Amino acid sequence: MIHRQCHSAKVSPRPNVHHRSMGQKCRAYILVALLVLLSSHAIALDLPEGPVILVVSGKVGHTNVGNEAHFDKAMLEALTQHETLTHTPWYDGEVRFSGPLGRDILEAVGAEGESLRVVALNDYASTLPISDFENFDVILAMQANGKTLRVRDHGPLFVIYPFDQYPELLNEEILSRSVWQVKRIDIN
Repeated sequence: MIHRQCHSAKVSPRPNVHHRSMGQKCRAYILVALLVLLSSHAIALDLPEGPVILVVSGKVGHTNVGNEAHFDKAMLEALTQHETLTHTPWYDGEVRFSGPLGRDILEAVGAEGESLRVVALNDYASTLPISDFENFDVILAMQANGKTLRVRDHGPLFVIYPFDQYPELLNEEILSRSVWQVKRIDIN
């Protein structure tokens, strides 16, 4: 009898398989929850530190002021800058425009819509299909020929299509979408 007690004391009890799988499930759920929290934190927009030059609202998933995404100049400059060398009806000769791609701004705010309503400082507005930003390298120009676009130069933001690369874009419909002095984009 003593031998049996000693023998049974040496043998570790059989692990509870059901308990182990529940523990593993709990750890997996916790890991998934942490990944979701960390990934949403990684894509959260910072608050603007300077004057706001662009507000994006509507069907956006990433905001920083209420239910809108506000951008200052530094935030827009932190996005990858793209250059478009093109002729436009508003400038003499070929101009080198630079600024973030429209689709990069949409990605930054987690846009989920079909169209954009782009509004200028003077409240002129034009509706653009999101497909324009997906199919063409449309930029929100912040500079022309290396100089910051001021309000009197069509700034601070100017929707620029790659007209020279795609001459078919040089038509009244697309020209009306080339909003200058952009202050707001509403995602619908």
